[in-house]
Amino acid sequence: MTGTERRGGDVTGYFTEQNSVETVNGRTGPNADPRLAHVMASLVRHLHNFVREVELTQDEWEIGIDFLTRTGQICTHERQEFILLSDTLGVSMLVDAINNRRTPPATENTVFGPFHVEGCPVRQMGDSICLDGKGETCLFAGRVTDLDGKPISGARIDVWSDNADGYYDVQQPGIQPQWNNRGVFVTGDDGQYSFVGIKPVSYPIPDDGPVGAMLAGLDRHPYRPAHMHYMVRAEGFQKLVTHTFVGGDKYLESDAVFGVKQTLVAPFTKLDGEKTEWRSDYDFVLMPARQKR
Repeated sequence: MTGTERRGGDVTGYFTEQNSVETVNGRTGPNADPRLAHVMASLVRHLHNFVREVELTQDEWEIGIDFLTRTGQICTHERQEFILLSDTLGVSMLVDAINNRRTPPATENTVFGPFHVEGCPVRQMGDSICLDGKGETCLFAGRVTDLDGKPISGARIDVWSDNADGYYDVQQPGIQPQWNNRGVFVTGDDGQYSFVGIKPVSYPIPDDGPVGAMLAGLDRHPYRPAHMHYMVRAEGFQKLVTHTFVGGDKYLESDAVFGVKQTLVAPFTKLDGEKTEWRSDYDFVLMPARQKR
């Protein structure tokens, strides 16, 4: 009996270095979910080819198993180390790019990030979202439009950022006020939005766990460039999850999670003699909702 001969739908031959992919994938039964079978077959093929390409040693395999074990052990409701691993390997951004292909002039998507909080209070246009009094104040303003430049009324704009120390409020419960640097704003007939926050600062992703050790081993820094988060939703349009990045930030071209797109780098203009220290204007252009098949 050969290494690929089957009996009752299962491969009955023996595993060898040469036929490893065929043998493992051959064990998938006829009643498996087709999509799962397709994804897993590709995963096995690429994984086995990787092991062959680098000629993985037994010690390296054990280090890898330990790394994945520790990655799982550090995960909590507040911290998802596996998402951090996906982010820092560029997988999160690739999945986002594949699932959010947009044509100009639609605003590009980027990673959601782990610090969004549902239930943030709806605020009036022009309100300040900075509750701790720290940082350089900044007026954020612009419009939400469709592809033809027509304003979108009723667009719900959910915004959030770190504080001047580089932390989100959920990272410092009891230190920062709840809902610090967060707000939800709803556009009127003119599609315009405005609110006062702070000029965001760059900050490191959590690097005290296995992912941080991996970055250090690869001589990579853990920093994200300064950015403001936006989630824009409107009836009849695709949901937009994106950031605007502070132009000139030194980490723009080396973002630890690869989230920067050139079209999302926004101007930040210094306002001399004004109550608000900075201004950043950015318009969001939404794609129409995908039609259901």
